[in-house]
Amino acid sequence: MLLRLAQLSKNQREVAEAVRIVPLKKRVSMIAGADVARNGKYLFGSMAVLSFPELLLLDESHAEQREPIPYVPGFLSYRELPVLAKAFSRLKKKPDLILVDGQGIAHPRRLGLASHLGVVLGVPTIGCAKSHLYGDYEMPEDARGSYTFLKSKNNRIGLVLRTRNNVKPLFISPGHLIDLDGCLCILLSVTPRYRIPEPIRQAHRMAGSRARSA
Repeated sequence: MLLRLAQLSKNQREVAEAVRIVPLKKRVSMIAGADVARNGKYLFGSMAVLSFPELLLLDESHAEQREPIPYVPGFLSYRELPVLAKAFSRLKKKPDLILVDGQGIAHPRRLGLASHLGVVLGVPTIGCAKSHLYGDYEMPEDARGSYTFLKSKNNRIGLVLRTRNNVKPLFISPGHLIDLDGCLCILLSVTPRYRIPEPIRQAHRMAGSRARSA
């Protein structure tokens, strides 16, 4: 297992060279949320495509497969990317941007699930994680919209963003083909009622339902 992880670490560093943190280049009218649920040894991936800024459901797709590797922190993409890529291929409406339940470049090797998925699909992605994986930060104030920066060696790699008053913040980082300013603008627009971005919230509900009924 240690040899396998060393090989995956090397691959992560190679793929990370293709990640581009740049301003969004096109107007966003459709945003997808991506999430994966598990039942036993099987993974259930879902994507929910919503209109933007209205946040109305336009399309959804699903896929399932046996998990290729067990969960190991820092290597989530090798477990969940295949089933999400399969779900993406089944979408009739392709999104301009994907919000991923996972990390972007706020990762020890700058290749969280959102970054890896963005490179593979060639689509802008944002990592939206509920917990901290990598980087130094200070806790933001309690009001919605408050944020601090996630930093690595004094470089800004993400945001710790409060999407609801007095609720735990999210750990946001660019995945691919978007920058920090774009992440902040999008995230505050897709969290009108809940802590979790609406596209991810819907994908989470879909994936969980399919896993429970399997």
